[in-house]
Formats: sequence, C-alpha cells, structure tokens
Amino acid sequence: MKTKHLPMCSIAAMLFAASVQAAPVVFFGENQSPDHKVSGNPLTARNSFVGQLTGVGTETFTGFTSGDVAPLALSFPGSGGGITGSLTGIGAVLQIAANTDSAGRYNTTGAGPATSTAGKVWVAQGSFSIAFNTAISAFGFYGTDIGDFNGQVTLTLRDTGGNDTLLTVANTIDGNNASLLFWGFIDTTKAYTSITFGNTNAGTDFFGFDDMIVGDRGQIQPPNGVPEPGILALLALGLVGARTVGRRRKA
Repeated sequence: MKTKHLPMCSIAAMLFAASVQAAPVVFFGENQSPDHKVSGNPLTARNSFVGQLTGVGTETFTGFTSGDVAPLALSFPGSGGGITGSLTGIGAVLQIAANTDSAGRYNTTGAGPATSTAGKVWVAQGSFSIAFNTAISAFGFYGTDIGDFNGQVTLTLRDTGGNDTLLTVANTIDGNNASLLFWGFIDTTKAYTSITFGNTNAGTDFFGFDDMIVGDRGQIQPPNGVPEPGILALLALGLVGARTVGRRRKA
C-alpha cells in the first residue's frame, strides 16, 4: 500500500502560515479610581501577560535609594542568564508611603485589591529609555497617574535589525488623578534591544512606573499548548526525514 506524502511546497506553506502572527501582542487594562490599590482591569491584564511567560522577574525599584536619578541599572532573569537594562533619561526614584500617593503617583509593588503598601516608584518627567544587553521579546509595567494632564504614553521598540516600532498606550486623556494601568507586549517574531518611553505632554504630566517585567524569547510559553513556529519547523524536518527513509527502504 502506497503512502501519500505532502509536497515540499505544501509543507513550506504550512510553516509560513504558522509563523505569520500579529506582532507584538499588547496587554492593557486601566482603572481610573484604584484608591492606591492594584485590582480590576490592570490586574487582569497583568495576569494574562504573566501567564504567557515563564521564569521572568520584576524590577520593583526597591534596591534603589529615594532620589536616585538615571542612569539606573535594572536586573532581570533570562532564559540563558541575567538580563541587564540601562535606564537613562529624565526622572527619579521616589519613596511613597502606604495608602497615599505623591501627586498621583504611588507604589504598586505588594499592593493588592484590599491593601496598599509603602514602596518605591520611577517617576518620569519626560522621555526615558531602557537599553538591554540581551534582546527581549516581552515587556510590561504598571503605570500610575498617567493622563490626568492630557499626557499619553508612547513606546518606541528598537529591534535587533535597528528598526523602530512605535506603539501608543491607550490611556485615558484628561482622566482622574492617581489612576492605574497595566501595559505590556509579547512578540514571538522579533526581539528588541531598547525601549524608549515618550510623553505627549512632557514636563506637565508626570508619570509613575513600577513593577517592570522583562522576558526574552525563551521565556515565552506557547499559548494553549500550540507549538511555536520553530517546533513546527522541526516537525516538518522530521516528516521530510521519514519520507527519505521510506524511499530508501523501497530501493
């Protein structure tokens, strides 16, 4: 009995279709009245983001002294070793007491739906950048007090080829004081060497950033158990190998 084999062009088409994805995938949630806590849409968005990653770490800014300015050395675990991020730009680390804020910015580390804690946060007065020693494919953060003075956050992602991708955070414009949002992205097709944060109303609308999460390509989990393109490629090579062995046996 003869076994039918897929032509190589069909296998290539299958691999191409599997590898074409909308990239990057963005995770976003906002709460205009969080009362210095972490709950609702931001927490849901963060959980969805972290749920697709493994072995990642969080920069909480607790290792810095209140009043520290850039450059700051950020540290994260990676799939092949540590990832270092060099933060440069305008801003400062600020210590904030529990159950309160500093002109709307507050600490999110350890805060939950029913509690608020003291801690530190990076407060940006304008643009700042983070350059990574190892290219990353996932990045997320909590942002506080964003948009109450009409500012909007933008992120420019520079990939390993030197190309820039501009993304705009859909934060509420002219919203409440001390609002909370989570924003993150996962990209299974590209890796990035730096991220630059922009502020459309820099100098007037100050933003707070906390609990930054970074992941490299090896820390992204396939959604719903679906194999990644690289795994599909290996499976295709296996099929080609099996076809070759079959031909040799017939010879």
